[in-house]
Amino acid sequence: MKARSLIAPLAILLLVGVLALPNFFSGKRDQTQDESRIGLPRVERVDAQPLVLQVQRMAEAMQTVGAPLAPDEIKQLDSLKNLTTDAEATLTAQAIFDPHCIAAVEIAEDGKMLVTPARAVTELEENGWRTFLVKVINRAAVRGRLRVESPNAQALPNALPSELASRWMSISAFDGRPLSTNLSGLGLEYRMIQISAIGQGTRRGLLEFNISGLPGQAATMIRQWRFDRDADGWGEPNHATLDAGRGSLIFHGTGADPFMMTAVQARAGNMKVKFFAMAEQAGIAELYWATKEKPAPDAVRKVSFPIHAGAAQEYEVEFACEGELSMLRIDPANGPGKVRFDWMDLSYARGDHADWTTVEMDFKTIPSTLVHFQVTDADGTPCMGAFEIRDSQGRIYPAQTKRIAPDFFFQTQIYRESGETLPLARGTYTIKCSHGPESLPEIKTLIVGEQPLTLRYQVKRWIDTDKFGYWSGDHHIHAAGCLHYNNPTQGVHPSDMLRHIMGEDVKVGSCLTWGPCFDYQKQFFTGKPADVSRYPYLLRYDIEVSGFGSENAGHLCLLNLKQQFPAGGDSMAHWPTLALSTLRWAKQQGAVVGTAHSAIGLSGAVGRTPGVDGPLRLPNYDVPPFDGIGAMEYIVDVTHQVPNEHGTMERAVDFLATMNSEREQEWNIWYHTLNCGIDMVVSGETDFPCMSGERVGKGRVYVKLDGKLDYDAWVQGIKQGRSYVSDGTAHLLDFARLQDGSFAVSAAIRSADLLEKEVELIVNGLPVARQMIAGDGTLTHCVFPAPEIKETSWVAVRTFPNAHSNPLKVVIDGKPFKPRKESAMWCLAAVDQCWKSKQGFYAPTEREAAMAAFDHAREYYRRLIAEASEP
Repeated sequence: MKARSLIAPLAILLLVGVLALPNFFSGKRDQTQDESRIGLPRVERVDAQPLVLQVQRMAEAMQTVGAPLAPDEIKQLDSLKNLTTDAEATLTAQAIFDPHCIAAVEIAEDGKMLVTPARAVTELEENGWRTFLVKVINRAAVRGRLRVESPNAQALPNALPSELASRWMSISAFDGRPLSTNLSGLGLEYRMIQISAIGQGTRRGLLEFNISGLPGQAATMIRQWRFDRDADGWGEPNHATLDAGRGSLIFHGTGADPFMMTAVQARAGNMKVKFFAMAEQAGIAELYWATKEKPAPDAVRKVSFPIHAGAAQEYEVEFACEGELSMLRIDPANGPGKVRFDWMDLSYARGDHADWTTVEMDFKTIPSTLVHFQVTDADGTPCMGAFEIRDSQGRIYPAQTKRIAPDFFFQTQIYRESGETLPLARGTYTIKCSHGPESLPEIKTLIVGEQPLTLRYQVKRWIDTDKFGYWSGDHHIHAAGCLHYNNPTQGVHPSDMLRHIMGEDVKVGSCLTWGPCFDYQKQFFTGKPADVSRYPYLLRYDIEVSGFGSENAGHLCLLNLKQQFPAGGDSMAHWPTLALSTLRWAKQQGAVVGTAHSAIGLSGAVGRTPGVDGPLRLPNYDVPPFDGIGAMEYIVDVTHQVPNEHGTMERAVDFLATMNSEREQEWNIWYHTLNCGIDMVVSGETDFPCMSGERVGKGRVYVKLDGKLDYDAWVQGIKQGRSYVSDGTAHLLDFARLQDGSFAVSAAIRSADLLEKEVELIVNGLPVARQMIAGDGTLTHCVFPAPEIKETSWVAVRTFPNAHSNPLKVVIDGKPFKPRKESAMWCLAAVDQCWKSKQGFYAPTEREAAMAAFDHAREYYRRLIAEASEP
């Protein structure tokens, strides 16, 4: 599931300056009164009808992006249809649009290109977008795609430290509606680009031009997909439907793993997929590719990238194909939802298999206005807020490809606290302000003018769990790998991660070092909360066994470690491949240990054991394939006892991770182990930014503590089950059994639709009572009348799929819990299936120990089956 992200959504970045080049084309040059302008080559005549249509669409596009023509220019444009000759129309169109140009591209009949800058110095605004046109004089009548790039246009994320200074500008080509994506072949037309800059002053850079299909030149384009009539080769939808035509491809995800595929052929090289799309929901999209040599997509040939909800925008995803390309697969959504694609292109990346024409240009960047932040919590104390800043065109600020830590390029929001600032260009902005899911998001309009101003945000809460003694935490976040960059630093630093847990109001963040950048990130482990922690926000570094060791047996979260490595080394190479051995080492030093992203590998079915599925298929009796990195060897390890730091024997696994993978599969394996009499608790996690890069704390655990927050007490609270898990939108406080045998819980749910939601009382995995409560966040005291419980049972409350309490054990007549035969049979079948899937991953030196561990689990469940009661 984890793969390093190579690219953020497109806002291609670009540097430019001026070099006067000799003109090998014949033609006149316009001169204007603007001293900074250079005369552009002029076209004497083209057919008026297609020209008028093209420039009218350009005027509409300029209006759309907020750079409309002036009133007198609009009058001139309206007059075009009344002109009697092609020459008059051609000259008038140039008089209107040439002043908006940054450069002219002349294409000779033999395919040679010449680029002429339009100004000696072009003015930009810091952190603002200026719209420019590119004049295209097309004597070769080519109909390819015009691409504008630059070595200075590359993103800051993943840049070497020495490259940062040269990557200071952004350019975005506008090729969406109402414009066509390719050149029309007309002798004169205009294309649109938008440019932004960070920093101030006058700087120079290269602007590079390429057009596919030029005679005698190598083009970058491999394949273009257009959707005027059909899906143009995209198909084989999984958990999805496709609806194509009218210029768009509508991808409708209908299930948990939606994707589409297409066949395509190209020689090896660095490639990029570019597309213009609008998504209903934000999430992490994925691009897979396959080659003739390796025809099946896999986790090695995959790039993850964020996709954003709302306004249509251009995306660019770069990848390195080491063999002959044969297939592309796009997973544009995390689950159900729609994405509209207007066009898609596959091309070679800059500098690979293509000819480019370059020109130098100078830009002067004028300062923008400084915005100050004043951020307070609901009680008036200073806090960190999350701010998603967009202009009237839906563009995000700061530009994502210009971000390095502490602002993460794969997120739409930034985090700021009182006293911090952000430069913004003059204009009107819409700002979504929040402070985690317990806050009420607020939309503010900010009008930025010439003078500095202050953005004031005071958090409004619908609940504050701290006041009830519940302290939120996310036991699985990362500072490296997946969407994080490897350059200019190997991941990000503790101060960066602290800002994010503070901004999302996650009181405890467990930052787990794992495979990517392991030897760099390991320096931040101290065996205690990091020094950068600011009470009540605690950040602690620990380990996820992922990318090394026993990862194939299911990833492990090792919390509260005292030593970072097993004996025999100080990195990753020497870790055992048997998860039980890792758990034994961790428990001996007092660690609290559990699974990660538990449902990965538990989807689908390879068989079934006897039993009737419960409501919501909880529990169900499908035997999953155990072919992933979730709760795999877990089904074995929960049957083992290992010594803790005091030498006392205790269960090898402390918790099952939930809230960041498929809920049915997470809770199903938990219910089955509970029904075997195994006292297992759940904790909540995100696996940021791998399972999700949206924000930390998408999955949470809320731990009940007496008094002040303390990390050691908090992590022990996870182990002891004094907690509930949640996505932050639902809360189950103080679940208890009352003296009369009834059960009570204080529940609060704030749903997007504000409609009533169901809270269920669960006994041994099945709902026995339900109550409806308001979905507006009102705290409701729910009392469930005493259910008929004839034998010792476990009892919990849930609101599916948002929250679940940890179980209470109700002891009847002092007797122990009697295992459920059907669940024990399921667990036994699960052990056998896990061995089939995982036996090949154990090192030869550990295979005998692995076989013994599995045999022990088989005997354990067989004994339970023999002792178990019938359902």
